[in-house]
Amino acid sequence: MTIKQIAVVGAGSMGHQIAMLGALAGYETYLQDISEDSLNTAESKLREIMNRWVEKGKLSAEEYEAAFERLHPTTHLEEAAGDADLIIEAVIEKLDVKREVFAELDNIAPSHAILATNSSTIVSSLIADATSRPDKVCNMHFFFPALVMDCVEVVKGDHTSDETANTVMEVCEQMGRTATLLKKEISGFVANRILFAIQKEAMSLYEGGYADFEDIDTIVRKALNHPVGPFELMDLSGLDVGYYVMQQQYEETGDPKDRPSQTLVEKVESGELGRKTGKGFYTYQRKVKN
Repeated sequence: MTIKQIAVVGAGSMGHQIAMLGALAGYETYLQDISEDSLNTAESKLREIMNRWVEKGKLSAEEYEAAFERLHPTTHLEEAAGDADLIIEAVIEKLDVKREVFAELDNIAPSHAILATNSSTIVSSLIADATSRPDKVCNMHFFFPALVMDCVEVVKGDHTSDETANTVMEVCEQMGRTATLLKKEISGFVANRILFAIQKEAMSLYEGGYADFEDIDTIVRKALNHPVGPFELMDLSGLDVGYYVMQQQYEETGDPKDRPSQTLVEKVESGELGRKTGKGFYTYQRKVKN
């Protein structure tokens, strides 16, 4: 299957960067969001990043212009998905919302179009039956920030055809990303299952009063040679994202160990979501809007 046009649904912290990868790779790419403000913010952020790439010699001025000519922001889902060959959903990490989006996309998109979810935890088998094309549904999990992180987890469920998985892998390669294929579904996939284990233990140590979160981050960076500590990473990714992911896991497993910690709940309820709000575990000087 040949992919010529891509649509990304959701212009948040992940969606707009995934869309930029598509445009840079030569695909006609539509970035859809219900909020005009979110689209304007997304384009502003992308131009800022791409201007830095030009200054550093990573991108020519001609490549810059060509990429933005291929990037089409829109608030209309029909315009974005009506002629798309591949649609990547990047909305909030809530199963009911994703199922609604996929059902709507199934009615709008061409019959051959692949519907992929960028979910970091939710397996596509929980979404595929909201469509009439489960064989064309899979996970295509980019990592934050997508313009920097060179990895995509492509997850193939029992419902996903080999053609769908292979096509998505090829798109990742065209985008300049290292694609890894998971042949069986498991909640959280590979990276996040390992990451969540670290974050849960770090939170347990912090809430148990064994060490301050700053010291836990220092130990993980200095002793384990991680580039950032677990609390720094939670702030970077967004504490609300972590909260929704853990809440979804708890709903799937029913295991109390999978519930969001009390500290995480309190942070989210108080609006302290990390870098994007100016305060999470750490305090940041510049408040960044979604």
